[in-house]
Amino acid sequence: MADQLIRATAAEGGIRAVGVISTRLTEEARQRHKLSYVATAALGRTMSAGLLLASSMKRPESRVNIRIKGDGPLGGLLIDAGLDGTVRGYVENPEVELPPNAKGKLDVGGAIGDGYLYVVRDVGYGFPYSSTVELVSGEIGDDLTHYLATSEQTPSALVLGVFVGAGGVEASGGVLLQVLPKAATDEKLVQTLESRVAALSGFTPLLRSGQTLHQILEELLGDMGLEIFPETQMVRFDCGCSFDRVLGALKMLGEAELQDMIEKDGGAEATCHFCNEVYKANSDQLAELIGDLRSNSGS
Repeated sequence: MADQLIRATAAEGGIRAVGVISTRLTEEARQRHKLSYVATAALGRTMSAGLLLASSMKRPESRVNIRIKGDGPLGGLLIDAGLDGTVRGYVENPEVELPPNAKGKLDVGGAIGDGYLYVVRDVGYGFPYSSTVELVSGEIGDDLTHYLATSEQTPSALVLGVFVGAGGVEASGGVLLQVLPKAATDEKLVQTLESRVAALSGFTPLLRSGQTLHQILEELLGDMGLEIFPETQMVRFDCGCSFDRVLGALKMLGEAELQDMIEKDGGAEATCHFCNEVYKANSDQLAELIGDLRSNSGS
């Protein structure tokens, strides 16, 4: 099934629901960064969450950054997701592996440990909005649910999942249910959502059994006036890095540093943190940058 995102409402507009399938983009991230099983689960969950959070923003250029910094062996991770359906991200220590937790699942919480969750919303103009909360479990879903309740004052239920088999990522995605302000005082509605989400065996088992996002939302909200929007948005792993941007960054190092690279290394090499793409500039290209610097300085 293609990576995609759908939006819906229920309870006469009192509930906002979003579902995302991110299997292929999570597998691409796994291959690009050579991620371990637990690192794949951590990054995949967070990329899905980023796409879900970004889906409610208004301007086309709007983006969400989620950074998790813990004291566990994974170190931390950072993702960048946009309303346009693009997402990218990386893990500080991608090779870290841990035994399964007590439930027999990938120990994402143990890999991340205690620490903080940072969320930055760039709405496309003015200053970005940023919030910081303490991690409650390191399992990503719990932590972002806590963030939504405390920082955005939005009662939410978030389910995320990544299933990694011997051949790679077999299923990845998530669903976000939010009680909007017009219905936030309806405690029964909030409790109903919480109980239904708690009753789920997980998100990836539903995908692996062949259920679609439409069927999953129907199961959760079908008796509450569910209305699924007709548009299905395609989502993908995408990084805006390029060789020209790398040259621009190298140029900022200055003439002396560039000359040193030519003499000692015969060129320069740069790796993009987000997508692990490697860019190489030879000595002629560095010399051209030096020429540009001299021309601009009038020397």
